[in-house]
Amino acid sequence: MPTVIHKTREELEDQRAQLLAEVGMSYEELSARAAVYSLSMDELDVWHTIEGLDYLLDGES
Repeated sequence: MPTVIHKTREELEDQRAQLLAEVGMSYEELSARAAVYSLSMDELDVWHTIEGLDYLLDGES
């Protein structure tokens, strides 16, 4: 049986902010660089994680 992790909206938002701080970019800068394929592998991992977090956050509205 798969493990399910439950996080609050605040925890998801905090994780998102921490990821952006790790790569030293704003969401807008990371998004713009992703759009032109100019991210390192680590930055790309962060981008995909943020996309997933945004999906979860949008679903909670």
